Amino acid sequence: MKRIDTLTKSLAIVGTALVAIPILAPLVFSTIRFAQSGRLMLDWLMPAELFPFVLIGGAMLLLAAFRAHSHRDAIGIGLGVAFALLAGAQIFAEVSGLASGRTEPEGLAMVLVTAMIGLYAAAIVEMDVAGGLLIRDTFRKTAPE
Repeated sequence: MKRIDTLTKSLAIVGTALVAIPILAPLVFSTIRFAQSGRLMLDWLMPAELFPFVLIGGAMLLLAAFRAHSHRDAIGIGLGVAFALLAGAQIFAEVSGLASGRTEPEGLAMVLVTAMIGLYAAAIVEMDVAGGLLIRDTFRKTAPE
């Protein structure tokens, strides 16, 4: 039996909003900067720096998904992949010397770390989409088949 009550709806909404912050914040700040200076400057590492929002929001989304019996796999896999990619990027940057500055930020090591951060951001977007679908499902009048 599905539990679609106010708590489940609240968890889905707040969780989706928290997970969206690391993607929206750099876009908003770069837009403001562009309007002020005419130069486009995007902090592409900000989603990694705002991982606590992803972790807390993802946990809320996962709890809401289990309560509603909807989109559990998409949210769970997205959260796991995001965590694994961010941890992998940090570990590889440390081992390769990129984090300490011992290695110049170029070549294959930089490409791999950048790709992992990009895929991490894609996992966040996937969780946001799944969260939006979860919100839609929790506010439906009739249960989806």
